[in-house]
Amino acid sequence: MFDLQELYQEIVMDHNRRPRNYGALENPTNEANGFNPVCGDEVTVFLEVMEGKIIDVSFNGVGCAISKSSASMMTESIKGKSLEQARTIFESFRKMITKKPGEEFKSEILGDLEILQGVSQYPARIKCATLSWHALQSALNDDEDETVTTE
Repeated sequence: MFDLQELYQEIVMDHNRRPRNYGALENPTNEANGFNPVCGDEVTVFLEVMEGKIIDVSFNGVGCAISKSSASMMTESIKGKSLEQARTIFESFRKMITKKPGEEFKSEILGDLEILQGVSQYPARIKCATLSWHALQSALNDDEDETVTTE
């Protein structure tokens, strides 16, 4: 029988062991740093944006399996998307992870990212899952002078 917990663990561990789009881009147009002072996770998100579209995206840094997996999955989900689409995906992901009763999120646009919904049951891990996303938001806004934190 299909076990959602096993699927979650399999996907998270796969992205942790073999992160997609890992490493700095050679000529990013936008980048932003993120830091989680609670656990020490660090991430830098690199974007190559041309005419309002994310041509390429990558990340690097150190962190736990959830942090690295979330960043890896994020890069896959926004590559080739418009800046507006990436912002919409960010907002839906944020709502899913920090879901409050009655709050809706657009699950249809999240695809495989929806597997990370289980993180919302562990408040201490939410910051791990959202660190790269907050760095992405900063990069989308071209706020590279400031490191975003989860605090």
